Amino acid sequence: MKKRIYLIIIVMIILSWNIAYGEDLNLSGESYILIDAETGRVLYERNAHKKMPMASTTKIMTALVALENGKLDDKIAAKGECIGVEGSSIYLREGEVLSLKDMLYGLMLRSGNDSSVAIANYIGGSLEGFVSLMNKKAQSIGAVNTNFANPHGLHDDSHYSTAYDLALITKEAFSYEEFGNIVKSKSYTADREENNYFYNKNKTLWEYNGGDGVKTGYTMRSGRCLVSSATRNGMHLIAVSLNASNWFNDNYKLLDYGFNNYNRQFVYDSNQFIKKIYVLNGNKEYLNLVTENSLFYPFKEGERENIKLSIDVPDTIEAPIEKGDKIGYIYTYLDGKLIHEGSLIAKSTIKRINKFESIINKFKFK
Repeated sequence: MKKRIYLIIIVMIILSWNIAYGEDLNLSGESYILIDAETGRVLYERNAHKKMPMASTTKIMTALVALENGKLDDKIAAKGECIGVEGSSIYLREGEVLSLKDMLYGLMLRSGNDSSVAIANYIGGSLEGFVSLMNKKAQSIGAVNTNFANPHGLHDDSHYSTAYDLALITKEAFSYEEFGNIVKSKSYTADREENNYFYNKNKTLWEYNGGDGVKTGYTMRSGRCLVSSATRNGMHLIAVSLNASNWFNDNYKLLDYGFNNYNRQFVYDSNQFIKKIYVLNGNKEYLNLVTENSLFYPFKEGERENIKLSIDVPDTIEAPIEKGDKIGYIYTYLDGKLIHEGSLIAKSTIKRINKFESIINKFKFK
C-alpha cells in the first residue's frame, strides 16, 4: 500500500511540472528555460538550476565582461598564448593587432577561441584575472550556480553553469546595445587582410521569425548547447537549452510557446502620478510622487486583472527636495507574488523656507 502511495506521489510531481506551464513541449534537452528578456520572468523551464557544462555559450559572459571593461576601438595585440588554441578559431597571427570590436565579432560569430584568449589577456591582464572578473560578474547578477574556469568554454571540470544562469547572463549582456548588434549580425568583415569574413553559426537568425541572437556551443562532454533570442510585437524572449540533441528545434518550440501564450502588457507609465505627501518647511505644501520608470510585463490571458500595486512612502517629508529624488517604492504583485519593485520620485523641486515664511505659507495654503 505504501509503495502504491509513493508511486502516485511521484507521478503527480512529474505531471505537475507539465501542468504548471500548460503543455508538455516534448523537448530533447537535459535542461532548458525560457525567460522574458526585459523582466526576467520565467515562462517555461525544466532542470533550469542543474549545474552543467555549457561549451561556447560561455562566450556570452566573455563578451559582457569585455564590453563592461573595454572600449570597442581598443587595440589588442595577439600574443603567443592566443595562437593555435584548440577548437574554433579566427586564425590570429602572433603580433597581429585587431580592435576589440573585431575581436568580439570573431568571438560571437566565428566562436573564436583564440579571440577569447586575446580578449581575456587584454581586459583582465591575464587569463586568471579575466576569469576572476567573469565570476565576480556572475555573482553580482545572481548567477550563483555558475563557475568559470576559462573564457571560451573548452571542457574543465570546474567550468559549469545552468540554463537559468545563462539566461540571466544573456539578459544582462543585452543591456549593452553593441552586444545586441553583434549577436544579430549574420556576417561581419573585420579590418584585417586575411580571414576577415566572419559568418554567424547561429541558424536562429535565418530560420526563426524575429530571431536576433545569441550563441551556439558544443563539446563532447557538454553536448549541444544553445542560447537563442527573438523579438516580436515588442516582447523579447531568451531561450536556453543544454545538452539538447535537437537544439535549434527545441529553442524554436520554447520561443513559440512564449509568443503564443504571453503578451507584453502595460502596468504603469513613467512619470505617472501615484500619491502626494505633506512637506515640512517647504515653499510648497505637498509633493507629488511619480513613477521613475514604466513597467511592461508578459502576461498570460486573464493574468493582468490579478495585478495588485502597493506603495511604501513616508507620510511627510522635510524640505529641501530635488526633482527626481527617490522618495519611496512601488511594488507590483501577481497573484500575491512580488514580480517587480520600482522607485517613486519627486515630480518637482521644493525649496526649504524658514519658520517665518512657513507661517505665512500656512495662511496662503488655507
